[in-house]
Amino acid sequence: MANLYTVENLLEGKEYNSRSLNGEIINGEKTDHWFGSDKQAYRVLIRTPYSYRDHYRIIAVKVGE
Repeated sequence: MANLYTVENLLEGKEYNSRSLNGEIINGEKTDHWFGSDKQAYRVLIRTPYSYRDHYRIIAVKVGE
């Protein structure tokens, strides 16, 4: 039997890098934001190494081919 993964599980542990925030994605959940017909939006929780606070960001994930 093949392993079954969700996008949320695949996002966990990945690095998030932007101009204002760098850190590790702790978890993600699907949201209703719209980025286009072949993308899904996820609200991700990011833990930074230099802050006591975690931060949320909305990211787009391409789905399909």
